[in-house]
Amino acid sequence: QVQLVESGGGLVQAGGSLKLSCTASGRTFSRYQVGWFRQAPGKEREFVAAMSQNGDNTHYADSASGRFTISRDDSKNTVYLQMNNLTPEDTAVYICAADPQTFTIASLYLGYFEVWGQGTLVTVSS
Repeated sequence: QVQLVESGGGLVQAGGSLKLSCTASGRTFSRYQVGWFRQAPGKEREFVAAMSQNGDNTHYADSASGRFTISRDDSKNTVYLQMNNLTPEDTAVYICAADPQTFTIASLYLGYFEVWGQGTLVTVSS
């Protein structure tokens, strides 16, 4: 069973950047589709970005498209989320997820991933 640990969150000013990391235990991480979700205070968890097992396919929520980039380094069992031009609306706990299945784009938003991390807090000040 893969386990996920996020890092890289913190406080940043509006317009700034952060790069989140999510490191997995286990030898079969390359077989997992990976994703990032976020949950803002008082709001439901929402999909942010996902990447296929081979890294060829990515999908972003509208709120992340053009500003965020998901990537993975399977040699390090790590998935990243580079976030640029952050706004206070991006303030949330960011959670990575992984699943051995390949979801349809519509299913990504439903959050049916098998494995979840604990999350890392990103706070964007105005």
